[in-house]
Amino acid sequence: MKSLTLSLNLKVKALFSREPNMASVIMATTLGSFSVNRSSRDCSKWSSTNGKRSGLTVKAMRVEKSLEELYEVRVERKVSPDRVAELGVSRWSMWKTGKCKLPWDWQVDQLVYIEEGEVRVVPEGSKQFMQFVAGDLVRYPKWFEADLWFNGPYQERYSFRAYGDD
Repeated sequence: MKSLTLSLNLKVKALFSREPNMASVIMATTLGSFSVNRSSRDCSKWSSTNGKRSGLTVKAMRVEKSLEELYEVRVERKVSPDRVAELGVSRWSMWKTGKCKLPWDWQVDQLVYIEEGEVRVVPEGSKQFMQFVAGDLVRYPKWFEADLWFNGPYQERYSFRAYGDD
């Protein structure tokens, strides 16, 4: 296991890992150096005066973004009838399908209101999925690529959007 040693110049210093969408934060209350075991996220403090390990151990924390945030997919859950009317959803194009899997890529931003059923959206290269159900309003960003999984009857209304339209 590799360790990374940091010299601290400030009373509080933060170290962020290079893993995408995860941040490890380490804080020190006194000057000295830390050894960081990147695999277990454990840290130990060494004294800057005698070079010995002190009794302070700091656990690093992981902060993960949701898939929606990571891929910039915006969703409003259980949209009110007033919001649906405000957007003019009844005038949007309709699309239906049954149980199937479809690879999909969005060439433009698309706003989707799900009228019936549910969809699991698996972003390209991911093993995790986002799930959207009837009553959700979803905005997929331009250039987003994913597999769409439909487990039964599904119906949506959709509208293509220009950048900045909401």
